[in-house]
Amino acid sequence: MFDRFFQADLDSISCLRDPRGKDLSQRFRLFNLVWTVWVFADLIFDGTINAKWIIATATSFPVFLVLYQLANVRPRRQIGYYAAAMAALGYVVMTWNHSGGTTYAIYACAYFAFFGSVRQSVAGIAATIAVFALFGQWHHWPWVATIMMAMIGASVGAGNLFYRISSQKDAELRMSHDEVRRLAATAERERIGRDLHDLLGHTLSLITLKSELANKLFDRDAAAAKREMLDVERVARDVLAQVRHAVTGIRAAGFAAELASARLLLESNGVQLRYALADVALPVDVETVLAMTVREAATNIQRHARATSASVDLAHDSGRLVLRISDDGRGGAIKPGNGLNGMRERLAAIGAELRVDSQRGRGTTLTASLPMPQPVAGTATNSLQQPQAHSA
Repeated sequence: MFDRFFQADLDSISCLRDPRGKDLSQRFRLFNLVWTVWVFADLIFDGTINAKWIIATATSFPVFLVLYQLANVRPRRQIGYYAAAMAALGYVVMTWNHSGGTTYAIYACAYFAFFGSVRQSVAGIAATIAVFALFGQWHHWPWVATIMMAMIGASVGAGNLFYRISSQKDAELRMSHDEVRRLAATAERERIGRDLHDLLGHTLSLITLKSELANKLFDRDAAAAKREMLDVERVARDVLAQVRHAVTGIRAAGFAAELASARLLLESNGVQLRYALADVALPVDVETVLAMTVREAATNIQRHARATSASVDLAHDSGRLVLRISDDGRGGAIKPGNGLNGMRERLAAIGAELRVDSQRGRGTTLTASLPMPQPVAGTATNSLQQPQAHSA
């Protein structure tokens, strides 16, 4: 039971830091503990270390570590209690260990940033700093030192508060993207259902009637029955062609949908997107791979590039189809990961080559090139629009 108390709750700060809801646990929490070195700063800046300092530090530091762990893994609604306990611990320890008490109070400011509403967080940080300033004057600290430490606490609390607000906005943005995709998929399914009903309803009824008529005529007039069956064959071929045309319309949204999604994703992160599309007919398999390439590239730009603008160009040149995706981000050496390797494998499956050009400070350009695809008879194709540029 005691072990479970120290396990990360789904509503804890540890889980909040990971978009997948998993505990980043040891690495992140251990990294933040680096700043506890200031608990022992009096050893360097104060030459009056005595037994009281040693006892105060030795007894308070383990208590702080427990509070620190609990503040990270317990539900956020409880974090105010642990932050307040850190602050109280700091006020008590300030009497004998100045740097240690100050450090505990600054950690309290850091964790108040994640407590309750924004107003509650600001109130907690302000109260911690105000009480700290009073204790500092009670211990006759110089005003300059008191103000400096108060400003550090305020800066740390404000930084974490901004991080929390940013994380919440990112989560809302991801939810809005998912909702847009869900609504688009629902609307597409409804459209497909209506189109297929309109397309197949009358035709299948006609095929049924002619088949019944041919069956009745078979014994009496074989020639007439044969004519009816020929009509059934003709109608079936016509409806098959119409279904293929409808499927083309359904699947043609792949590249355009990914381009729209990429534009939404990048614009939401302050990246302007320009795109130009050549008027070419794409087989469905080629269109799907190119759409997935756009999706992966847009995701990488949003996560890693730190760009302000990006472009997507699809053109045909000298018998080849070229997709070029570029950004003006930080560039530099790129370590191939699962995303880039998957992109390369998908492109190779349709006979395309991928080239990545990335220079530090000059952005990154992905170029996918393949022989101009030829529509295969009976295979759905998508005709993209004439080249036109759009700016966000």
